[in-house]
Amino acid sequence: MKIFAKIRFYYAAFVISSIVSLMIVLLNLFPDRKGRILHFWNRVMLRLLGAKIEVVGAPDERAQLFLMNHQGIVDIITLEALLDKNLRWVAKKELFEVPWFGKLLSSAEMISVDREDRRGLIKLMKDVKESLEAMHRPVAIFPEGTRSKDQKLLPFKEGARFIAEKFGLVVQPVVILGSKSVVNEHEKTAGRGRLKVIFLPPVDVSEADDAWYERLHTTMQETIDKEKLDYAIDR
Repeated sequence: MKIFAKIRFYYAAFVISSIVSLMIVLLNLFPDRKGRILHFWNRVMLRLLGAKIEVVGAPDERAQLFLMNHQGIVDIITLEALLDKNLRWVAKKELFEVPWFGKLLSSAEMISVDREDRRGLIKLMKDVKESLEAMHRPVAIFPEGTRSKDQKLLPFKEGARFIAEKFGLVVQPVVILGSKSVVNEHEKTAGRGRLKVIFLPPVDVSEADDAWYERLHTTMQETIDKEKLDYAIDR
């Protein structure tokens, strides 16, 4: 069965690369329709990948900052497919230099962060302010800062907390399970996996206490642990 998972990985890579190329062209032809283009074609991508999605809860309409756990590219595809919003993702500078995918990030006007530059946080603040006040686009970020290899959350970086507290944002936490059953970039396998997306209760940071960020990490991990068990039994 592993050989079929390997074959499906290259099929998935072809699907993703092809649709990314198409989106780059469309984003440049129709710059005023970025949100619709990304939402529609990411939905198409998930269908072609054969993913089945279960959604629990719903995003808060007031949400200005989306925080998710991260295991792979399917996390991004899934949230873009589900949310009819023109999200502005925060990504490390190196990703903007990756062929094709980097061009997509630039064409969609995502936020680049240089982790090696001490001025990176200042630039991030300016970009987030522009997103919220001028572009009216919610911001999405993986607070772990990188992909985790298993279901245990890595420590959250301070950038997401700083953004939320600086602007007093409404934070929407999201837990995504099963992304590696669709495409596993570490093992180079893919399958007709099942995704579970859980929208947790939002946090209005302007009214929250100082421990909100640590508590959010705990809540997300507890949700992952519980749902991982249920998910394993159900499968």
